[in-house]
Amino acid sequence: MAIPMTPEEQLREKLRKIRALYEGAKTAGERQAAAAAIERLRKALAEMENVERAIEMQFTLPDRWQRRLFTALCRRYGLEPFRYKRQRYTTVMVRAPRSFIEGTLWPEYLDIKDALDEYLLEATDRIIREEVYRQAEEASERP
Repeated sequence: MAIPMTPEEQLREKLRKIRALYEGAKTAGERQAAAAAIERLRKALAEMENVERAIEMQFTLPDRWQRRLFTALCRRYGLEPFRYKRQRYTTVMVRAPRSFIEGTLWPEYLDIKDALDEYLLEATDRIIREEVYRQAEEASERP
């Protein structure tokens, strides 16, 4: 008999699958060897930088959770996210080839962000229903 997974375990499994998708993992063994897959992506990124000039891109991420996720993802690929003096706290700058940002970094960020948003919404609703009040829906709209 299989033991049911907790919501956090389900989220972690979903994130592993997203990571495997972007790392090009084909088998369960490859997914378990994530470090090797990330290293392959880093090497591919370095090769891209030899062919395609790195550009500086600005991202506006409205909350600390999105910024933490995005900066962690950048660092995983060996990129160094930064801000210039006087830039807003919501701004994150990255230097990388455009094709890597548009083809790997940003789509993976969006997929992971969506999975985390779904998990956090479910957890928030559950806690509010159980500890605050049984209705956790948004306020109704009136004409």
